Amino acid sequence: VTAEFPAIYVVAAYVPNAGRGLTRLDYRQRWDVAFRAYLTRLDSQKPVALCGDLNVAHQELDLRHPGPNRRSAGFTAEEREGFGSLLAAGFLDSFRHLYPTLPHAYTFWTYLGGARQRNVGWRLDYFVLSRRLEGALCDSKIRSRVLGSDHCPITLYLAL
Repeated sequence: VTAEFPAIYVVAAYVPNAGRGLTRLDYRQRWDVAFRAYLTRLDSQKPVALCGDLNVAHQELDLRHPGPNRRSAGFTAEEREGFGSLLAAGFLDSFRHLYPTLPHAYTFWTYLGGARQRNVGWRLDYFVLSRRLEGALCDSKIRSRVLGSDHCPITLYLAL
């Protein structure tokens, strides 16, 4: 969903998951290319703020157990490279831009095994911004205390 405002586009997205057994990884890779092209086209007109479940933990810091999850949906090299390509295309991960080394900052926890109580999670939800919004970025927060889902809300503060 894309909303146009005078100074910005706001895009809300749920990015496809690569699936159990990575059965949809090829589809996910095609999606990443097409979605990046869409966001780049928007960005050529005015800045973009993308919010949503992007179904990727970009860095090892973005999930509790990176080692055993290297071939798990959301942490494959292919998905991480796709996200990296988005950043290289002129976008920034607002949370990691402000908090580059903050550990254990997750937005998703499986319902199994008390993962949330033990904070065994993944950071899958993002605010990604056009790089030219960097100066307007005030804060990007993870609201992990908010319950009610296997994900928690995130908040972006911009001074436009």
